[in-house]
Amino acid sequence: MKTIKIAPSMICADFRRLADEVQQLAVAGADWLHFDVMDGWFVDAITFGPLVLQALRPETDLVFNAHLMVANPTQHIAAFAEAGADAIIIQREAVDGPAALLNEIRGRGLQSGLAFNPATPLEGLEVVIEYANIILVMTVEVGASGQQFMSTTLPRIRQVRQLIDEQGLDTLIMVDGGINETTAPLVIAAGADAIVSGSYLFNHPDGYDAAIAALRGAASC
Repeated sequence: MKTIKIAPSMICADFRRLADEVQQLAVAGADWLHFDVMDGWFVDAITFGPLVLQALRPETDLVFNAHLMVANPTQHIAAFAEAGADAIIIQREAVDGPAALLNEIRGRGLQSGLAFNPATPLEGLEVVIEYANIILVMTVEVGASGQQFMSTTLPRIRQVRQLIDEQGLDTLIMVDGGINETTAPLVIAAGADAIVSGSYLFNHPDGYDAAIAALRGAASC
């Protein structure tokens, strides 16, 4: 059975008690915590800054994944690295040549990631994928939680999976957007190694434990 990493999307957490949320998610079996960083420019919303990660870092040893949905990711790398991020993902649409920035992230001892919006072509990924520890395939448009999963993105996941396998890389495929107990088996079958879940996980009627168990069980479907 494939081991799937579960990354709750902290944008859906209760901001009034983030420390408690982090501890509960750790107990429930989460692997990573996914922070959607929005600057009001690349997307309309404004969310987390590095001070939030810094404040939460002492609460857990879970992997902190900072997904920078920002217009100029270069100017934010150092701050998030120093705040305690373990992985930093940049948007392909925000950089002309991502290889150098991915290398900079790695040079700070972090995992580097490259995210693609649903409409962004994957052409050229074969050239830069060796610099990325993570490829994040978005299955909704970036910028808001609670959107409906776009099934048209499944071939993109399969394409990334094929590329990774052909090059013999250990790059992780992460999928984010509309992930629940119905869509999780689809993206896992397509080749995903990690899934980000927000609305489904945080609003599950039986709690975080049940939501994470259901998502992890999707690997055997």
